[in-house]
Amino acid sequence: MTIGEERDDGTAQAWEALGGAPELVGRVRYRGAGDLGEGPLPVAALARATVGVCGLAAAELAAVRAGGGAADAAAQVVDEGAVATAFVSERHLRVEGRAPVTFAPLSGFWRTADGWVRTHANYPHHEAALVRALRLPSATPEAVRAAVGGRTAVEVQEQVYGAGGLAVAVARDYGEPQPLVEPVRESGARGRTLGAAPAGRPAAGVRVLDLTRVIAGPVATRTLGLLGADVLRIDPPGMPEADDAYADTGFGKRSALLDLAGAGDRAVFEGLLAEADVVVTGYRPGALERHGFGARELLERWPGLVVAELCAWGWRAAEPWAGRRGFDSLVQAGYGIAAACAGPDGRPGVLPAQALDHGTGYLVAAGVLRALAEGGGRGLRFSLAGTGSWLVRGLSRAGAGGGAGASGYAAEPWLRATPSGYGVLRHAASPFGEWAVGPSRWGTDRAVWLPR
Repeated sequence: MTIGEERDDGTAQAWEALGGAPELVGRVRYRGAGDLGEGPLPVAALARATVGVCGLAAAELAAVRAGGGAADAAAQVVDEGAVATAFVSERHLRVEGRAPVTFAPLSGFWRTADGWVRTHANYPHHEAALVRALRLPSATPEAVRAAVGGRTAVEVQEQVYGAGGLAVAVARDYGEPQPLVEPVRESGARGRTLGAAPAGRPAAGVRVLDLTRVIAGPVATRTLGLLGADVLRIDPPGMPEADDAYADTGFGKRSALLDLAGAGDRAVFEGLLAEADVVVTGYRPGALERHGFGARELLERWPGLVVAELCAWGWRAAEPWAGRRGFDSLVQAGYGIAAACAGPDGRPGVLPAQALDHGTGYLVAAGVLRALAEGGGRGLRFSLAGTGSWLVRGLSRAGAGGGAGASGYAAEPWLRATPSGYGVLRHAASPFGEWAVGPSRWGTDRAVWLPR
């Protein structure tokens, strides 16, 4: 559907959470149709609003860099077909014609003695931990089913987490409210002065250090890369990313490996930080603090930075959840969303997209862009649970185009074929334009910034 002059409530809510001037919300318009299903929750409203505020934040930064102010931000038109396609980008991906495996055999819902539990075993070390925790005779679905059938969901959850794996009891009620965006500190310093930017590239010349994995954080940084930023992703050498995941989210960035436990690599990392404008982190709370690179330490040493932190369960979550790892599918399970999407037989269901991941990614990118427009020197926090809380409590379905089989929607106009380090990729385009090149192979680039 085409939206006229009326204000979109979801866009207004997200823009307010980001600290944007309310009078700018009306400059975002939506056109076309998408297809994100007709489930019980307003996923299409979440998708369009998160992309809409990201576009508005980009326009605000462009206006500031052109010598104006936020009030000079240009109007934005967002195509709902592009949004719907981008929100399931991992499903559209083809690597040399091959469809990737989205979920491993031991990832899924399993019936327990008192309900259901959701496991995540897509990474080999998580699968090994699951097998170890449940003392499985074999790494097969049948073995998991037999092992959990006589235990409570919480018992399975705690045993698996205790062994370093990932499993979450399916909650029947929505979790505790979490903020959509949490501004946590301002350093009092300003970042590097940004001059004028080329049209369509408001983040040109901005250096972004990407310390994220899987979907949400990488969606944020690939978006910043599309908008002109020099994005350098850094990973530890002992934690390889799945090739298919990086083939989808590695656009707009380069990827290098550094071991922060080694003095040489640590010195290289600190050199990158000294010349960075933005750091985006996606590790669980406390992980980077162990190396002395938590947000507080970063802003104390490099006060002009913009530091955006992302976690799964929320920065205000009660123990033990605050420090736990998590993925979109697990937060859906633990936050009551999977139960809300249950089928007639009571089996938990899922959202029509990994919307917590993708939506949070666009919110992180929007937060970074707004912080740059305001001069830098600040920290922001986001979480999948915060986006989930907004989905179940704040959003309404009103005005959002794109139910199942929405009239006029087809993914094909938004699919592209691009050479990459993995071969030719068929992939979803960004709602904001075209990437010039495909991703390199994960971990194969040099840990250096490009010349400005």
